[in-house]
Amino acid sequence: MRQSPRLGAAVKFVIGLACVLILQACPVEAAECVDSPGKVLRVCVGAEGGQPFYEVSRRGQSVLKRGTLGLAFVGESRAKVTLGETKRSAHDQNWEQPWGEQRIIRDHHNEMRVAMRGDTPNSKAFDIVVRAFDEGFGLRYDYYGIPSSQEIAISDELTQFRPVAKYQAWWFEAYQKERDEYLYRRSPLEQLTRAETPLTLESPGLFLSIHEAALVDYASMTLRLTAPDTLQADLMPWSDGVKVRRTGPFQTPWRTVLIAETAGGLADSRMELNLNEPNKLGDVSSYARPGKYVGIWWEMHLNRSTWGSGPKHGATTANTKRYIDFAAKHGFSGVLVEGWNTGWDGDWIANGASFSFTQTYPEFDLAEVTSYAKSKGVSLIGHNETAGAIANYESQMAAGFEQYAKYGVHTVKTGYVKPNGTIQRLTPDGTAHNEWFAGQYLVRHHQLVAETAAKYKIAIDVHEPVKDTGLRRTYPNIMSREGARGQEFNAWGDPTNPPEHVTILPFTRLLAGPMDFTPGIFDITAGKKDIRKRVQSTLANQLALYVVIYSPLHMAADLPENYEKQPEAFQFIKDVPTDWERSRTLDARIGDYIVVARQQRNSDDWYLGALTDEQPRSLSVALDFLQPGRSYQAVIYRDETDADYRTNPLAQVIEKRTVRSTDRLPLAMGPGGGAAIRFKALN
Repeated sequence: MRQSPRLGAAVKFVIGLACVLILQACPVEAAECVDSPGKVLRVCVGAEGGQPFYEVSRRGQSVLKRGTLGLAFVGESRAKVTLGETKRSAHDQNWEQPWGEQRIIRDHHNEMRVAMRGDTPNSKAFDIVVRAFDEGFGLRYDYYGIPSSQEIAISDELTQFRPVAKYQAWWFEAYQKERDEYLYRRSPLEQLTRAETPLTLESPGLFLSIHEAALVDYASMTLRLTAPDTLQADLMPWSDGVKVRRTGPFQTPWRTVLIAETAGGLADSRMELNLNEPNKLGDVSSYARPGKYVGIWWEMHLNRSTWGSGPKHGATTANTKRYIDFAAKHGFSGVLVEGWNTGWDGDWIANGASFSFTQTYPEFDLAEVTSYAKSKGVSLIGHNETAGAIANYESQMAAGFEQYAKYGVHTVKTGYVKPNGTIQRLTPDGTAHNEWFAGQYLVRHHQLVAETAAKYKIAIDVHEPVKDTGLRRTYPNIMSREGARGQEFNAWGDPTNPPEHVTILPFTRLLAGPMDFTPGIFDITAGKKDIRKRVQSTLANQLALYVVIYSPLHMAADLPENYEKQPEAFQFIKDVPTDWERSRTLDARIGDYIVVARQQRNSDDWYLGALTDEQPRSLSVALDFLQPGRSYQAVIYRDETDADYRTNPLAQVIEKRTVRSTDRLPLAMGPGGGAAIRFKALN
């Protein structure tokens, strides 16, 4: 009997509905699913019409609707795929960070590996690997079957992220001149164009953060809006337009999505680290040491001295000894010196190939300075500004690190100040090509720096970096990075960072990893009346940054004389550690305020930092993070009642009280203000 068109359509509708409800039983498409250990998340991977896809639900509610998966290769038509074998495993293990915001981390996830098989003999077989955690998931592509000598070129990545609900996005435009150094804005998702990651999305009752983990020998991922509800992976290309080049088998970085009911749930996740390989360097405790430092840096930004030679040169032996004396007196472990090496004279950004990383200016005696520092129990922190001249730096890097190690310099701050898209790559014939700051070329370079530095027992603090993706677990000598608008913008002015900036960073940039923000400015106005041209915070806010913004290396960025004028407030910077047993975000609203508590490693003491935006804020904070049954002396550094970043930024009260875990502590913060507290455990 011949079926009517109307009946046929009805049958197809019923079959299609069954396919949605019971994916595994559907003949026209197939899917395999994995639940997180607590059955909070479910991630399903399937194929329909030869196209792989995935979708995600949380507690039975759809969070990410069906999005495409896969890679496209140069010179190849896209193969149609079907599902092959599925393998599953579970993992639950604790591991210890040598340093970090949390000492013991639990890696608890379920893994699903789904084989994808192409429809032609030449199509590349690959697996889609998913790891489901209760707080999010990661997925990656494993092209294990490519012959070891075969070269491939990726023209595009097809991974999509399709949120179900209406979200507000916290973002800035990718591919801009100043790399990642822009203020975040909040807008409906559909207004996004191309955004850097981590990209944080907010809706009533749910927060998402889209990022990547384990970025090795691949291009950095940005996100491009291709439809009002669809983001697609957008890889920073090589200068010829190819996205990624690889030889032989390879795995992509993990594409990650954190999912939480609160903003603090995003900040307190350690999934990014868990998706990276374990430590490959072994014991790094002799050189990758957390600590605080001072240095010859802020004075240049204030135009009191120069990086280059001349009458105002900052990096002199005498000036460095002055900072060493200050560091030794107040218990700082390091002194950063910028401008010590030749190449700074003239337009150094345009002439980065002139930098030497072993030759000092005549007025800076490296041997004398390091010997003096050692006698005072202080270490020098080296500085290698490359100006994006990668070939020049790589040709000298080993010799430079060898020299620093010889003189006891075991931490180096690197820099890549160069307009995005103009990083110079030289081919063997001497031809120059301009590359993006986070394309595969720079990703490979930063990996080389980390591995070379490790050979000489040197830790790295990267400025103008490729974003962090948790590689500090695998290479714990990569201690901190910049990668956002830091304190230096508050010296340059017009505009400086507004108060809300530091209440946004913990839920955007800092989800990637530690940031060398360089807090601690006490001379907040620096003689400037225009608020747009000076630091937009109170003094208590500057103290709270040491707790709120995590970095194992924190700078006391201001001039020594400004700290000596305010010894009571300076005491908090001297006390606060940079290595933690555990960390908790107690309360937060992105762009408005944040409260963070951290327990000092190898101590019962806790520290708390609170920040607000341009609005005054009164909060009541539960102290249930403290050890029950124990008393603590709370040393509180808070805004005075009339403190205001615009009119009275230095108004601060320091008070003490005894508290217990059952108490609540009121926090009153002025506009642009904050609070910093040390909870000292009493015997």
